Amino acid sequence: MKLDDFDFDLPEGLIATRPARPRSSARLLVADGPMTRDAHVFDLPAILRPGDRLILNDTRVIPARLTGKRTRSSAQGPVTAKIEVTLMEPQADGTWSALAKPMRKLALGETVVFSPELSAEVASLEGRLRLRFNIAGEDFDAALNASGAMPLPPYIAGKRAPDERDREDYQTIWAKRAGAVAAPTASLHFDEALIEALTGAGIDFTFVTLHVGAGTFLPVTVEDVTTHRMHAEWGEVREKAADEINATRAAGGRIIPVGTTALRLIETAAALDGTMRPFEGDTDIFIYPGYAWKVTDALMTNFHLPKSTLMMLVSALMGRDRVMEIYAHAVATGYRFFSYGDASLLIPSRI
Repeated sequence: MKLDDFDFDLPEGLIATRPARPRSSARLLVADGPMTRDAHVFDLPAILRPGDRLILNDTRVIPARLTGKRTRSSAQGPVTAKIEVTLMEPQADGTWSALAKPMRKLALGETVVFSPELSAEVASLEGRLRLRFNIAGEDFDAALNASGAMPLPPYIAGKRAPDERDREDYQTIWAKRAGAVAAPTASLHFDEALIEALTGAGIDFTFVTLHVGAGTFLPVTVEDVTTHRMHAEWGEVREKAADEINATRAAGGRIIPVGTTALRLIETAAALDGTMRPFEGDTDIFIYPGYAWKVTDALMTNFHLPKSTLMMLVSALMGRDRVMEIYAHAVATGYRFFSYGDASLLIPSRI
């Protein structure tokens, strides 16, 4: 399998920079085996079956983009310079891995000031930048919420700066467990009215946690995609979630992750026979065509970047040729792409 096998032409104008309002008014491309039809997310209660179970990621996106100042000495005296930092993930030693711009001017041990309450020492420059903040716990969370901005994906951030609207728009309505630096974007289409309608239609919900990392936006750089190494992300499937999934499977219901993050987590946690087990730890599962599915029956997901690992994942579920048909239809009919874009419901023919 070559990287070019997962490429397609995407007009720049189809990249969404704002979400649909209300959330559930986004368009929904339903691909049920060989059938393709156009709908809206608010149609889900009529499309899904009673007894289906949606798997939802309850991670909470932190405002991980920070603007700070660093002070360096010069012949003319102290010089203050601006620096932009994006937090990646917390480390076991209490530091945060991060990206910085410009990073090359940072020095080990120097301090970057983000606000009167929040500053960080450069703890390491080997490999990835690591920062040690001056406060922790609830004080850190409060200072970060006051100083930080939502870490919009590069294809949005390159078009506009994050603003206050993104603090709501780039967060699911059930976001609970802080730790992600990217949103589980398929879940952004759900609002309270849709949840109520789905519940009334006999659709069940299970919450799992996968803290989405910035590595989700890293490009694939190898031509032979089978040699690509996935980034690791921390996730947890609690015992209650495992029991709910197993009960639904036993009753003949379908397991439908909302988003590739929830899908990757439950496929990591499931046994070969599909039995769901409690799980806590890192997952670096890489799903591409030929993957042996364990527990996923269908998938609700947004439209993904050309040549991305997520294009490979949906191709593993639906078949590469079928995915190319789906995406050609989406482009031709003006679906909006990527994190703030429209959604698809992918149901393979085997279901």
